[in-house]
Amino acid sequence: MRMYDIIRKKRDGKELSDEEIGFFIDGYTGGAIPDYQASALLMAICLEGMTDRETAALTLRMAESGDMIDLTGIEGCTVDKHSTGGVGDKTTLITAPIVAALGGKVAKMSGRGLGHTGGTVDKLESIEGFRTSLSPEEFIDQVNRIGLSVTGQSGNLAPADKKLYALRDVTATVDSIPLIASSIMSKKLAAGSRGIVLDVKTGSGAFMKTQKDAELLAEKMVTIGRAAGRNVTAVITDMDAPLGRSIGNSLEVKEAVEALRGKGGSDLMTVSCELAAEMMMFVSGKPKQECLIDVKRAIADGSALAKLREMTAAQGGNAEWIDDTDLFPKAEFSLDIISPADGYISHMDAEMIGTASVLLGAGRNKKDEPIDHSAGIILRAKTGDAVKKGDVTATLYTNDKSRLEPARKEYSRAIEYSDHPAERHPAIYSIIK
Repeated sequence: MRMYDIIRKKRDGKELSDEEIGFFIDGYTGGAIPDYQASALLMAICLEGMTDRETAALTLRMAESGDMIDLTGIEGCTVDKHSTGGVGDKTTLITAPIVAALGGKVAKMSGRGLGHTGGTVDKLESIEGFRTSLSPEEFIDQVNRIGLSVTGQSGNLAPADKKLYALRDVTATVDSIPLIASSIMSKKLAAGSRGIVLDVKTGSGAFMKTQKDAELLAEKMVTIGRAAGRNVTAVITDMDAPLGRSIGNSLEVKEAVEALRGKGGSDLMTVSCELAAEMMMFVSGKPKQECLIDVKRAIADGSALAKLREMTAAQGGNAEWIDDTDLFPKAEFSLDIISPADGYISHMDAEMIGTASVLLGAGRNKKDEPIDHSAGIILRAKTGDAVKKGDVTATLYTNDKSRLEPARKEYSRAIEYSDHPAERHPAIYSIIK
């Protein structure tokens, strides 16, 4: 078998066999296939696409390129949740404790933030002492004991994806639904959970800018998961404006705690409760409405918040910070964004707002860059809200004063105003099963 023939076959729009896909993944991961040939095949895939069978075969081979996490030692139904990335998306911090409080087993591996999107690991590490690196034995033991653990991804989880993504990033081959789907699902399959709920974002702050593209990606990922014997549901959610009112690591943890106290904003609570209910359908087998009732009960009776506190303590974090979020360190410098006129906020470019938070120090542009856990943005007004001239519409926070002005300029460019009320987007567009 030759890589030349595989490239030519896909270039000509023909379907690759499982053996040809395996030859490519094994050879490239092992170093036998050079970057220039891998790049040629990736470009051919971008231009010609892949069938569902090809995409499923590619995904499974990528998942099997490294560690396949064995969760059979966990008693009960293991369930995971994955977001395709957004701004202000702290739903894992809300949904995972809810599901664990209701008897689900959430064994979740999460990533760090990169670019305008935040990462759950960075958020948890803003809690004093919180450990996101656990041994496999610690991870499984904790899920068995308390029903919940959120850790960083294994260094050898789907290494083929890691290597291919780095190549896609520099060869203009990121924007391909089969490649995006296989990248996401290879890590989810390798992580081992039997039930997977996908939060597929759409809008200005999401990778998929339109609902149609988001649904195409969701359908592809659900098909892959089902082919691999997993239970998978995808929820298409709005990311045309940031989710909730906070952006930045400790700020988002504090908002998640308030949400678990029943004080979250409507968009954040709608999305979080929907995702948790979909997860609970896998766990309990109950109808959706009954699961929603259970989810809201876990918030109302305090058991979900207690579970977040329990996970924090189990992973070495200072649980008093969950009891009293004023213990989180506060940024030294802040700057208010002022409305220039009376009217309404008609549009927020969520990606640009995420970039403003990165400029404040809350995110990173390179994987090994340090972050400022207390930096970020609090939104005082969002799309559809009425404002008056001089109103504070947002507050920027940082520990480096020189970051304020560049972030202010970026944030101001992201906001559009109108004389007329703007239509608010629904928090949830559709569900793909």
